[in-house]
Amino acid sequence: QVQLVESGGGLVQAGGSLRLSCAASGRTVSSYTMGWFRQAPGKEREFVARIWWRGTNTYYADSVKGRFTISRDNAKNAIYLQMNSLKPEDTAVYYCAAGPTAYATTRYGYDYWGQGTQVTVTV
Repeated sequence: QVQLVESGGGLVQAGGSLRLSCAASGRTVSSYTMGWFRQAPGKEREFVARIWWRGTNTYYADSVKGRFTISRDNAKNAIYLQMNSLKPEDTAVYYCAAGPTAYATTRYGYDYWGQGTQVTVTV
């Protein structure tokens, strides 16, 4: 089993920044792809970004490309999501996920999920 715990969410004005963290524990995640998803009220959970645990290969949803940056710290068994130039439409619960599929960009490619952290962007 892999346990994932997100932190760093909060309330921010449009144009501001937040940095989300995800701490992994339990079974090693050294061979897992790590991803960030988000879910706004009444909407499907959507892919935001992913990173290979053993490399720097990253991939982003078009809606966040150029504004968000995913990174990882293998020594701390953690991944991060730096979110800049936030928009009200970025408001959602953000989830960290881990899975075995290298190129997964849907929730079905991930086996383990955190509990989520709320991000609210005001105008």
